[in-house]
Amino acid sequence: MKTERIYKDQLGREVVIPFPPRRIISVVPSQTELLFDLGLADSVIGITKFCVHPAEWSTEKQQVGGTKKLHLDKIIQLQPDLVIANKEENTEEDIRYLMEHVPVWVSDIHSLAAAQEMIESIGLMTDRLEQAKQITSSISIKFSRLRNITQKGRQLRTAYFIWRQPWMVAGGETFINNLMPYCGLQNVYAGLTRYPVVEKVSLRLLECELLLLSSEPYPFKEKHIAELAEMVPGARIELVDGEMFSWYGSRLEKAAGYLEDLWKTLHNCE
Repeated sequence: MKTERIYKDQLGREVVIPFPPRRIISVVPSQTELLFDLGLADSVIGITKFCVHPAEWSTEKQQVGGTKKLHLDKIIQLQPDLVIANKEENTEEDIRYLMEHVPVWVSDIHSLAAAQEMIESIGLMTDRLEQAKQITSSISIKFSRLRNITQKGRQLRTAYFIWRQPWMVAGGETFINNLMPYCGLQNVYAGLTRYPVVEKVSLRLLECELLLLSSEPYPFKEKHIAELAEMVPGARIELVDGEMFSWYGSRLEKAAGYLEDLWKTLHNCE
């Protein structure tokens, strides 16, 4: 028999949900993957079109729109026990509307510690706390090892690109910015907030050594390397997997190894 419990989300809001929730909708791709890894396949009823992991859920679960353009009426019609959202990835307008109709738990993540807190909070709400703690423990061990390895070299002055036309980068107060030092990268735009638009002159003035082109949200490809090489001659340019830098759920277990391999590539290590 279900009983209602109160949980505090990462905005500090108190959310009343049935425990354990059996009709969950996730509107954040990285948190959708976390629900799968927590063994909640039978409880998740809805996801967004950008929730690509696990692949089979794209046909098995109801799709409720995109992260920035949710099908609000459809979500409400599905009568979820719990909607799991994120302050950055979803729009404030959509989330406030949903809050008036269904229980919504919102994450707000700018650091590895906040990501681990989110994982355990979702584990607690869904009666999967033990599994969640196993994930966060694994993440702690792997990132501690990564930090020990990457402290051996100096940090490279780096710009992490997320968009083209206009050129946009990850600034401070972002999860990406928090993750970059773990693989020996110094974000030259850490002093700017969120995702600023940048000009090529600033990249030169900041003596940027490395440009990282993310696979998401803009799908950078090899053809864009030459374009940026003209903007910042002499800088090294690498394509990187955006999921490994910006997904803050259980994918972090894989991200540590990916970031270690990237560091070794940048420093010509075996």
